Amino acid sequence: MRDRPSGTKINQLDPNARRILERAELEGIELIRFLYADHGGVIRGKAASRSRLAERLDTGIGHTVAMMAMNMLDQLQDVEHMGPVGEVRIVPDPATYVPLPHAPGAAAMLSDLRQPDGSPWGACARTFLKDAIAELAAEGYTLVAAFEPEFTLGRRLPDPAGGPDRLVPLDDSLCYANSGFDTAHDYTIKLIRALETQGLRVEHYHPELGPGQQELSVRHAPALRAADNHVLYRETVRGLAMRMQMWATLAPKPLADQAGNGAHLHLSLWRETQNVFAEESEVRDGFIGGLIAHLPALTALTCGSVNSFRRLAPRTWASAYAVYGPDNREAAVRMCSPLGESGEPNLELKPSDSSANPYLSLGAVIHAGLDGIRRKLDPGAPVDVDPDTRPGQYPRLPASLDEALDALEADEVLMEALGPLRRSAFLAVKRSEAAAFGAMNVSYELFHHLRVF
Repeated sequence: MRDRPSGTKINQLDPNARRILERAELEGIELIRFLYADHGGVIRGKAASRSRLAERLDTGIGHTVAMMAMNMLDQLQDVEHMGPVGEVRIVPDPATYVPLPHAPGAAAMLSDLRQPDGSPWGACARTFLKDAIAELAAEGYTLVAAFEPEFTLGRRLPDPAGGPDRLVPLDDSLCYANSGFDTAHDYTIKLIRALETQGLRVEHYHPELGPGQQELSVRHAPALRAADNHVLYRETVRGLAMRMQMWATLAPKPLADQAGNGAHLHLSLWRETQNVFAEESEVRDGFIGGLIAHLPALTALTCGSVNSFRRLAPRTWASAYAVYGPDNREAAVRMCSPLGESGEPNLELKPSDSSANPYLSLGAVIHAGLDGIRRKLDPGAPVDVDPDTRPGQYPRLPASLDEALDALEADEVLMEALGPLRRSAFLAVKRSEAAAFGAMNVSYELFHHLRVF
């Protein structure tokens, strides 16, 4: 794929591209960020100027293959075919164009990483999710999903003792306390308006359990859009806080002695207009059975960091056991009751947080559930007690990133789904992070996660 000549005419472009160019000019957009999520869970990208946008919508922006072997400490890992030789293109999806209210003059599009000839690249996370969705569709199903993120709002301050910067929460309000609403009110209203401007429909908001902790959820969407939404959500939460001289972090455990931040994943499976989870069926049980069977490996992809496993502890409502149950908030898979007569039941995957790459996370969940449907896996009996009150009765989820990666390497279904290039890069990046943070003081681990996520 070659660059268009600089004189590309707007009327030569497809209607979506023309619409974007017209919007950018009307809204005074000067830079358009092409964003993607890497194997470390970091949102990265490059930006095109408005004057070159017509061409870059077609050609993408050149990018070294090495970046998908970079961990969250910006340490390049030794992965075959991901060194100094070779290039991909960051190719934006025009359907995802949104302005960035927290960054006046800027907009963003979610992007795929493609080969120079335009073909899919084997390490692109967004393509992984697209392929999983296509495989599910071939069986006659579609997945609707929503991430339910928590984040901590405060200020990033230098450590008086000379250590890494520390996060000072915005308040010390109690869980759901009205004083918490008041303290974060100005930020919250601006955040809601920013998200709505980007097409993310806000559903609920409340101050959560920990000091400065917030929970604001957006409406469900088809699987790809749900993952795209979560990327935009993460970046808007953080970007708006910085514009307001604050700091927001979605890190799983930014404060060692306080509640962690999850991003529970809500799921419903549909066959045409029928919600498969609305009643007992072999398909529903198979999907749950697939999640339960693959949960140890899934945690490497849904809880994507060393810091994640500080959160995944028993009796913290974060889920630490591979069980499911109706409205059981200590179960890894919660069967959620519908809201009202017109509400739809869904499944909630609780071992999930915002340090994960949402495309890899959701794609792996689809593959696990689909495997359960195909093999008619039995999820066993639902659990209606806190599993930690029955010592030895229920399987514990991995207690560290290394344990989760071991489980992933042993999981033939997920390893096959990831493919050779993607799995080798993901494992190398994550193993390197486990080793790096294992050699660090805890305060540095917390700092690096709160600044990145």
